[in-house]
Amino acid sequence: MLQVRQLSVEVGGRLTLEEASFAVRAGDKVGLVGRNGAGKTSLFKVLGGEAPAYDGQVSIQGQLGFLSQDPRKLKEVTDSTGLAYVLSGKGLDEAAQRVEKLRLAMEEDPSDRAISRFARAEEAFSSAGGYAAESEVRSLVAGLGLGDDRIDLPIDVLSGGERRRVELARILFAGSEVLLLDEPTNHLDSDAKAWLMGFLRAYRGALLVISHDLDLLDEAITRVLHLDEGQMVEYKGTYTQYRSARAADEIRLGRLADRQQAEIKRLSTLADSMRGQTAKRARVAKSLDKRASRLTATAVSGPSSHERRYRVKFPTPPASGRIVLEATDVAKSYGGPPVFSDVSFAVERGQRLLIMGLNGAGKTSLLRILAGSSSPSAGTWRLGLNVSAGYYAQEHEGIQAGVGVLEHMRSSSGLTPERELRALLGMFGLHGDIAFQDASTLSGGEKTKLALAQLVAGHHNLLLLDEPTNNLDPPSRTAIGSALADWPGTMIVVSHDSEFVTELAPDRVLLMPDGTEDAWSDELLELVAMA
Repeated sequence: MLQVRQLSVEVGGRLTLEEASFAVRAGDKVGLVGRNGAGKTSLFKVLGGEAPAYDGQVSIQGQLGFLSQDPRKLKEVTDSTGLAYVLSGKGLDEAAQRVEKLRLAMEEDPSDRAISRFARAEEAFSSAGGYAAESEVRSLVAGLGLGDDRIDLPIDVLSGGERRRVELARILFAGSEVLLLDEPTNHLDSDAKAWLMGFLRAYRGALLVISHDLDLLDEAITRVLHLDEGQMVEYKGTYTQYRSARAADEIRLGRLADRQQAEIKRLSTLADSMRGQTAKRARVAKSLDKRASRLTATAVSGPSSHERRYRVKFPTPPASGRIVLEATDVAKSYGGPPVFSDVSFAVERGQRLLIMGLNGAGKTSLLRILAGSSSPSAGTWRLGLNVSAGYYAQEHEGIQAGVGVLEHMRSSSGLTPERELRALLGMFGLHGDIAFQDASTLSGGEKTKLALAQLVAGHHNLLLLDEPTNNLDPPSRTAIGSALADWPGTMIVVSHDSEFVTELAPDRVLLMPDGTEDAWSDELLELVAMA
């Protein structure tokens, strides 16, 4: 069970949650919703013990499983296979590694002593449920779309999407009584999402989930906590039911706010008309001022202005040569078999190339090579005449801890005046003091917006985009998707977002790891969420 009492959370000098109290008990399935930047991920960090609370108490009874939104943390685990890491959720990883180490030693030296040591270690591992656990892990990761050939590899050679699945598998395998899942369907294909929804529906512990996946919110939760402007409001039912109830609340609050503001204005106007007259009228004016002040202090706010739709516009790109990018026989490996090899293609000015393939097929690895942040194991690639490439990394690799939002914009834009940079940030919904906030404290959606704002500030004519709509709330996804669809520059894109791909209308598809090219057709759309 998760119990929260009078909890306040501070991010970048502002309170994103004020004196909230709620409980998530065994069997509860609760969705935490709100716009990008409302403070959902910051609240999760406090609940998960990764950040201190500004005030209040958090009590957790039972084992906690916390899936963070930051996919880079698993990169620190470099001396383990995916299988061993998932087994570590129940403390079975060291026993499994010992069995494997002694097995190899026995093969090199089949002495009685080596055989005996291996037999004792294997018996201990089996008695602890190790072999049954390994079978369970393989079944679990298969449900999440990760095959046997990938789970046995070292974690540091897995793609970002595969590492995310391994982390999720470890948390689910551990059998925690309380689950905090921050965007658990990121990087999952449609089959894996369906499997996860089934798992969460059957889960008997306390579940609190952040997600912009409306299918997950509708199928796997029974209660919603809405966070905005530091206030938490609870709604019973699915996400669809919450939306209807929230819309009714916003209409009611809007009308009440209008009535209260009209009454405050009436009282103040009446008081002003009585000032400077008789002593009796002055006393009445003072009384009216007090009534207006009391009403102002208790007045409700109408619907948040942050909920309004906003429009993003990418500037017209500078001209480039006809051939924007050309790759010849490019290959990539990480010390073992190649992830892909002999990939050749060319992209012309204004074209949109969609890269498709299963997780682990090398989509992100190829984009990193084209962006210059990684080197190919073989082959060559080159940019065309007057080409400036901007890279959006799905793991926000360019966002540095300890560096402010505005400083990130300056580093991308050269000598652009500050007012223009702040206007750009505002266009992406990053308003006010957020410009001076440490960029690493932003939510996942805000980091996405900052990274895209940097691309705009860089005036590029080639965009390399790796899952650019991940972590975005629906209004932001719509605005940014429309802006990219209208932009006339050249794009190479990786995306599982079917709606975004439909709006983008790519010209061609590059199928990885084979490097096969094909023309885009609507028949390929159903493969987007699976690839």
